[in-house]
Amino acid sequence: MKLTRRIFQATAFATMLAGTAAYAETELTVYSAVEAEDLKRYAETFNQDHPDIKINWVRDSTGVVTAKLLAEKNNPQADVVWGLAATSLMLLKTEGMLEPYAPKGVEALDPKFVDSASPPQWVGMDAWIAAICFNTAEAAKAGVAAPASWKDLLKPEYKGMIVMPNPNSSGTGFLDVSSWLQIFGEAEGWKYMDALHENIGAYTHSGSKPCKQAGAGEAVMGISFAFRGAKEKAGGAPVEVIIPSEGVGWDMEATAIIAGTSKMEAAKTLVDWSISKKANEMYNVGYAVVAYPGVAKPVDNYPPEAVTGMIKNDFEWAANNRAAILQEWQKRYDAKSEPKS
Repeated sequence: MKLTRRIFQATAFATMLAGTAAYAETELTVYSAVEAEDLKRYAETFNQDHPDIKINWVRDSTGVVTAKLLAEKNNPQADVVWGLAATSLMLLKTEGMLEPYAPKGVEALDPKFVDSASPPQWVGMDAWIAAICFNTAEAAKAGVAAPASWKDLLKPEYKGMIVMPNPNSSGTGFLDVSSWLQIFGEAEGWKYMDALHENIGAYTHSGSKPCKQAGAGEAVMGISFAFRGAKEKAGGAPVEVIIPSEGVGWDMEATAIIAGTSKMEAAKTLVDWSISKKANEMYNVGYAVVAYPGVAKPVDNYPPEAVTGMIKNDFEWAANNRAAILQEWQKRYDAKSEPKS
């Protein structure tokens, strides 16, 4: 009897171990440029539906993540990119680094948020839109009025009062620069940036930092993105979020599978979930424009004119000319970039 019981117990234990192994976590390495404060929320919301997939995040600014992915082209370390500028993913696509995949439900998305290839190689999540964060208290001390346009930023009274992101580090910085080249034309765009450079106090390595600095009173104004400005204002900062009259650049946060991943099924599960209605509702906590039609609700303190101010952005042109634009910008303006931490 004892022997029979032991055999039964051993068999039960082995069955339990087998079940545990079958349910064992799959770990995905996910590269992202999503705002640091949002990562935990993204992972927790995803794990409500998929507790068997653990995400190991590698997070940095857009330029740094893009450079890291390109450097790892021949030895990829990431399984998925969840939340990187679409212009960066277009560049990775031309390098043959993305896995074609049509996620379940992709037909429900706004087509402009989906790669035109069939099957698509990336899918969009949300859009972030350029804006000026203007500290009204610091401006009053300095005796300056708020700008209404990009060209207003060239006024001599703003000298040293403006901070903006370095486009080599920040996706927000790159969308600013590429949009000015589209709004003003390439020759006039570089002339505009030459003049703006005279009023720049520093170029940061983060797209949100200029707005945070404006919110904290460390700068009169920061060229950043509208969502960050709305967040600063909601937190009590004396910030106005200004959408310049000429129109504003924008980019999409997007998701893709890295070609060659050994975790393909889990990667597809994540990408399927990333375009779901639930995921888009999560993105809408901070972003007024999301990929899933009908989901977006107004975001507190978000300027309503931001959406109508979005320019007709030529993403393919921006992606194809990215390296040349960044090289030219570096040559002209990098002397005012803050030290990299």
